Amino acid sequence: MVEKPLVPLSAISWVGSGLKRPECVLTTAKGEIFVGDHEAGIAEIGKAKRTLVGAPPGFVPNGVAMRPDRQFLIANLGPGGGLWRLDHDWRLWPELFEVEGEALRVCNFVGLDADHNEWISVSTRQYPRERAMKPDFGDGFIVRRDKHGARIVAGDLAYTNECHVDPSGQWLWVNETFGSRITRFPITRHGLGRREVMHEFGPGELPDGFAFDAEGAAWVACVVSNRVIRIETNGRRTLILDDSDQDVVDRAEAQYQRGLGGREGLEGGATRSLKNIASVAFGGPDLKTVYLGCLNGTGVVSFPSPIAGAEPVQWHW
Repeated sequence: MVEKPLVPLSAISWVGSGLKRPECVLTTAKGEIFVGDHEAGIAEIGKAKRTLVGAPPGFVPNGVAMRPDRQFLIANLGPGGGLWRLDHDWRLWPELFEVEGEALRVCNFVGLDADHNEWISVSTRQYPRERAMKPDFGDGFIVRRDKHGARIVAGDLAYTNECHVDPSGQWLWVNETFGSRITRFPITRHGLGRREVMHEFGPGELPDGFAFDAEGAAWVACVVSNRVIRIETNGRRTLILDDSDQDVVDRAEAQYQRGLGGREGLEGGATRSLKNIASVAFGGPDLKTVYLGCLNGTGVVSFPSPIAGAEPVQWHW
């Protein structure tokens, strides 16, 4: 059965310009749209980029989060990795580089929950990270940092990507990119419970970032296929948006299955109009506008949603 996307490509538009790898998007009730940016660390759509101070060589802003004081946390996917803080003067400060003897070298994402706990994903212990881009391999892990300190709360993940606490506050959902699945963990007093697979994605549907809607479903950006797929809490999927090229998807899947561990197949999605989408955020006055970060565009994709998003944790900060 061929899936028909809920939203046609004709509905999309672009916001922002001159951005460099706007992988992660954050929105607020004030109408602000912040994105990660290789030059500025963080850029705000509609405003001039600020000058980043104190960036280490090869700094690659990947996942980003806003703190209640409106400073930003940035996961560095570049050499050295680690979690960094961007202050109000646009100066970077080192925050966290090692937990329980494990280096946060391939630090992919950071997110906050309603209690301001930080959830940090480390995609792999391998370096370069391309060594982990193969089937049946998982050495990624998740760190929780709270008032008691930082500790590893989950491991053996197949290239850990974005992780978010769901609107109920009871579950941590995680994209395992090269496991081609989205999973979740119950949040307990002691950390996380047993992992539950919510959905196994199809060939070439490598899940990267995601966001929750008001009904508790996850909207997942699949990086190679340029698809947005909605996953409900019962695992049911709905194709929201599709800008895939079957030849590109087939080549990327074949490379992945052979365990070649390179990025050539991943970059094929850049030839499409959505430019390798990598994250999802809901915004607008009614949270019915979707924004998609991407790896290879200079702006952010936007389209109207038939379903409102859940309020992101930074919405009223």
